[in-house]
Amino acid sequence: MPSLRTAPRPRDFAARLPMQDDSAPLARCFLRAYLAGLPRGERYSDIGELLLGELFANAVRHSDAPLDRLIEVRFAVVAGQLRLEVHDAGDGWPLLRPSPGPEEECGRGLLLVDALADRWGCCPRVGGIGKFVWVLISPAPGFTDLVFGRSPRLVTV
Repeated sequence: MPSLRTAPRPRDFAARLPMQDDSAPLARCFLRAYLAGLPRGERYSDIGELLLGELFANAVRHSDAPLDRLIEVRFAVVAGQLRLEVHDAGDGWPLLRPSPGPEEECGRGLLLVDALADRWGCCPRVGGIGKFVWVLISPAPGFTDLVFGRSPRLVTV
């Protein structure tokens, strides 16, 4: 008699993508698919996709790595938080700068990361080539949490 087995839920994910701006939508698509396989994974998606896009764009625009190098993205849910990592072969580390002026068109990416992530940082890659930037994101409260008052962010009046 055949046995029914459910597929194990995804534990972590990794992919390598070309170091190009048009790879960022594919990275976000991978994140959406990863989160769709998790129970209540949609609670991470809005902030997760935004921050993954920012980190990926920074890796493309600010890396001094040769153009033929790949950018690696990794996702995992650890202790109830989504961990995103973006690896590149460049030497430069991200620097959180003061807010840009209203006329400046760039320079707000890390400010978003700093404001929306629970924690973030940068570490050298194993083997000494390049770095990775990581963020930890808590799940947003779901609809039922808000309706039934289970959210710590909910304020009742």
